[in-house]
Amino acid sequence: MADKSIKKTALRRKHHVRNKVFGTPERPRLSVFRSTRHIYAQIIDDVASATLVSASTRSKPLLGQLPSGGDRKAAEVVGETLAKEALGVGIKCVCFDRGRFKYHGRIKSLAEAARKGGLVF
Repeated sequence: MADKSIKKTALRRKHHVRNKVFGTPERPRLSVFRSTRHIYAQIIDDVASATLVSASTRSKPLLGQLPSGGDRKAAEVVGETLAKEALGVGIKCVCFDRGRFKYHGRIKSLAEAARKGGLVF
């Protein structure tokens, strides 16, 4: 029974955040998801319903490079990689969508690394 209530509150938090954040072609949405083992980030244009850039600890360039995909160091590497790819495509400004997760720990590390890499949000 407790498992259902946890999922329900997580979904409520996710929808609460998503109702405020919308990606446009001028300012796409940077969406972050984390599991216990990996972290994923993608830049999405919600108008066209298209993923413009993505990076994760499971992507080919980073897969063998990191000892663990579920720590802060891995999140920083994913943030830097995502920023490089986004700037290569011509994306400088994004809206940050943390999803159902608090802006803390790995999510915060990814966001700060993306800012260091040149993304503005």
